[in-house]
Amino acid sequence: MIPAAVIFGYLLIVLFIGITNRGGGDSDAEGYFVAGRALGPAVFLLSLVGTNMTAFSILGASGHAFANGIVTYGLMASASALIIPFGLFIIGTRLWSLGRRKGFMTPVQLFRDRWECGHIGTVIFIVQAVLLIPYIIIAVMGGGTTLSTVSNGAVPFWLGGAIVSLVVMGYVFFGGMRGTAWVNAFQTSLFLVFGAVAVTVIARGMGGFSGAIESLSAAPGGTALLTRERISPLYFFSYSFIPLSSLAFPHIGIFCMTAKKLGHFKKTIVLYPICMLLIWLPSVFLGVVANRATDVPAIQAKLEARATIAAHGPSLAPAEQASLRAKASGDDVILRLVEGYAPLWLAAILGAAVMAAVMASDSQILALSTMFTEDIFAFYGGKARFGGRVQIQTGRIFIILITLVAYAIALNTPQSIFDIATQYAFAGYSSLFPLLVAALFWRGSTRWGALATTLWTAAAVTAVAVVQQHIPAPPPGQAVTVLEIAGQVVVTRVVQGTLVFGLLPVVPMTLISAILMVVVSKLTPAAAPTRDTLATYFATTA
Repeated sequence: MIPAAVIFGYLLIVLFIGITNRGGGDSDAEGYFVAGRALGPAVFLLSLVGTNMTAFSILGASGHAFANGIVTYGLMASASALIIPFGLFIIGTRLWSLGRRKGFMTPVQLFRDRWECGHIGTVIFIVQAVLLIPYIIIAVMGGGTTLSTVSNGAVPFWLGGAIVSLVVMGYVFFGGMRGTAWVNAFQTSLFLVFGAVAVTVIARGMGGFSGAIESLSAAPGGTALLTRERISPLYFFSYSFIPLSSLAFPHIGIFCMTAKKLGHFKKTIVLYPICMLLIWLPSVFLGVVANRATDVPAIQAKLEARATIAAHGPSLAPAEQASLRAKASGDDVILRLVEGYAPLWLAAILGAAVMAAVMASDSQILALSTMFTEDIFAFYGGKARFGGRVQIQTGRIFIILITLVAYAIALNTPQSIFDIATQYAFAGYSSLFPLLVAALFWRGSTRWGALATTLWTAAAVTAVAVVQQHIPAPPPGQAVTVLEIAGQVVVTRVVQGTLVFGLLPVVPMTLISAILMVVVSKLTPAAAPTRDTLATYFATTA
């Protein structure tokens, strides 16, 4: 319980930082929801990085690397390191400028103003809100996994998830955007430092970096873990679409509006790829070398469960398969390595550092609260009728409700953190990326094109969820045909999720979204927006 006690102490520190750095009064909506648009350069950079570096980037990445190898780094960190900074330069700065000039606090406000649409904006809000919940779910799962692992089960998963949910809900509730940003900055700094420490200590315990890799290469199947061999080219290509989601996430859009100066984006764009390297590299490396940590009993049990699935998967009962998959899951592998190779005092500190990374759901929770109060409560007259104080209280109530919903779902999902994020949150928001691009850069786009793109995204994500709910995942390396047309396999169910023509759903979803935006906009009248509105967004109105 010593590592767990250290983490509890860390949670109290985080709660203190979030509450004492609160911004705005009880009636200052802009101060509460966007930190008065006054975040400094260091806090802006670290909080933006921390917002993206969640349980997905730490526990999910190491778990995926444990099963698939070094290719995990190529899947996410390579494309993201290029696309996200470029997107911040092109799109983030534009959001900042429009937010300043027009008082926007959410992307939906921008969409409503750009296309002069009211209820269509509400539809966009609903879809965005639903798609953001999976991201919050993986943070609850990460917190529960961390506390359960470091305490050797003394703190059960459900209790660990509940504790983390309450802490996050507490400082978001009281601190608003400013408190959340300071917590994210602190947590990102902590993991950047102790991530490197964890790699060094664990690698030394396994005989050094070269010794760990040589041992892995010599093992049966070990070479495949050091290549892209376990991932098909189409699957690998699919991940180049995933970073588009980071630019379309409403919490990222809202964060872009919090910077005090436009110049804050310069350092962020330059340093963001470096921060990604420092966070993803330790996570992936530890996940890969965990395959040789057979002297750690918990990891040996995972390897045995994986071998059983590979050898006898088709002959096992579905319940037994599910049990073995849960046992073989690598979401907690980085914590098991710390437990096996670090001294107790260091394991406790490293456990707190991992917890720092998995608690980044705060930004998503606050974003949903901001969207609800601005895009629903204020838009439909609540703020004008009841005032800013009630608006903030409404946002706080929404924070409690959305956290409870995410916690309830997290307790009942069998999927891994990595797969939940890529199949739902990332795929859905990548599919909404054309919506943002059209609003900011295409004067010919219409509200009906925006509606078509939004409805398509909702339908596609729902279809993926239905497939994965009703068709059990097959053993690794096998596929179940879901849809076949004229002898051509279109949709398949694999252990990682659902594939369309061998691609992750994010690829056809995003491409069809872009096509719908163009085609429907061309076919529908462009009576709205007015020339005055267009003049706000574009240099000329001709």
